[in-house]
Amino acid sequence: MNDAEILQRLSDLSIELPDPPRAVAAYVPVRIAGDVAYVAGQVPVVDGEVVHPGRLGDPDSGPTPEDAALAARQAALQVLAALREGLGGSFERLTGISQVTVYLATTPDFVEHPQVANGASQLLVDVLGEEGRHARAAVGMASLPLGASVEVAVVASLTR
Repeated sequence: MNDAEILQRLSDLSIELPDPPRAVAAYVPVRIAGDVAYVAGQVPVVDGEVVHPGRLGDPDSGPTPEDAALAARQAALQVLAALREGLGGSFERLTGISQVTVYLATTPDFVEHPQVANGASQLLVDVLGEEGRHARAAVGMASLPLGASVEVAVVASLTR
């Protein structure tokens, strides 16, 4: 898919690409090495607020798996915005998504990692088609930056 096709697909899905995220510490949002782009982990943020924060599995303050899947979807959308910006404002060099890692803030007994991670995976497939299919890891941890419930990092394949 080329840049125009991806933008059209986003439009067809009634999805607006957010502004590219900015680094909030000593890193860059996207690092390109030859024909690989590494997109830094994205915490889902809308209008400056973390989307569905908290620890999954926490009955008092945690988001539901469905809400966390929506947060993962938002984080994947931010990944696409970062990737496009990192590629000079166009998806032209993008040939596919190779690896997605979804980090989840969870209680020790939470086990629905795949369902939450599907929020990110499905968004990438919906937008990119076959080029959006990828290998994936979904990993639970005690906490994430800004109290987020999810963080999504991506490795993408590029043309030289």
